[in-house]
Amino acid sequence: MQHAAPRTIGETLLKVEDVSLGFGGVKALSGVSFDVRRGEIRAIIGPNGAGKSSMLNCINGFYQPSDGRITYKGKARGAMRPYEAARDGIARTFQNIALFRGMSTLDNIMTGRMLKMNRGFLWQCLHWGPAQKEEIEHREAVERVIDFLEIQAIRKVPVGRLPYGLQKRVELGRALAAEPELLLLDEPMAGMNLEEKEDMCRFILDVNEQFGTTIALIEHDMGVVMDISDRVVVLEYGRKIADGVPDEVKADPKVIDAYLGTGHG
Repeated sequence: MQHAAPRTIGETLLKVEDVSLGFGGVKALSGVSFDVRRGEIRAIIGPNGAGKSSMLNCINGFYQPSDGRITYKGKARGAMRPYEAARDGIARTFQNIALFRGMSTLDNIMTGRMLKMNRGFLWQCLHWGPAQKEEIEHREAVERVIDFLEIQAIRKVPVGRLPYGLQKRVELGRALAAEPELLLLDEPMAGMNLEEKEDMCRFILDVNEQFGTTIALIEHDMGVVMDISDRVVVLEYGRKIADGVPDEVKADPKVIDAYLGTGHG
C-alpha cells in the first residue's frame, strides 16, 4: 500500500489557523492550526470525540468556526456554504453513507456533476439541443469514474441493494465526479473487511497519484494511516496534540498516551 512513486508536494492549498468551534457550552474544536499542501495525503486522526469530523465540516462550510480563519487557495474565507465549497473544488464523503438508495450507481455518481452543468432547469427538462449534448458529456465523465473504480458491473444496480463496501466506493465515485482539487474523506474504510480496505487504499493512492488530487482523510486504522499518509495531524478533545510525518507522530509520547496506547481504533 506504499506510494508507487515519489510525488511532488506543492505549496499550501488549505490553511487552518486557530480554528475554534462550539455548540452551546461544549467546545468541539479549540484553537486548531494546520495546513494541507497541494498534492499530499493529509491524515487527521484522534480518538472518538476528538473533533475530526467537526474539522472537516468547517473546511467544507457545513459549520462556521466561532473563531479563527480558514484560507483556501491563498484566499481567506468568510462564511461559506457547502455548495460554495463544492463549486470552489472541495468534495466530501461522509462517515455515514449519504447516497440515494433507490437510484442506480450511475445516477448517484451523476449527481456529483450537478455543479458543472451550465444549462438551466428548462433546458434540462426539454432534454434537447445544448442540454442533451451537455448531459452526454457529463455521462462520459461519469463512465470514466466508473471504469476507474472498477464498478462497471453495478452501474445500473440501485445502491440500496449493494454491500456496504461497494456503497462506500460509489460514494467516492460521486465525489470524484466533481473533479475536486481537495477531497475530504471521512472514515472511508470504516466497517470494511481487509480486502475492501486494501481496495479502497489502492483507489485513494491512485486518485492522489494519477489525478493529482489533494486528499485530507479521517481514518481510525493506524496501519492504513501510517502507510498512505504524507503527514498526520492528531486531535484530542478538540485540540491539536501532534503534527508531522507518520514516523514522528507514531513515536510521539502524547499520541501514544492519548490515542495509540489507549486501544482506540
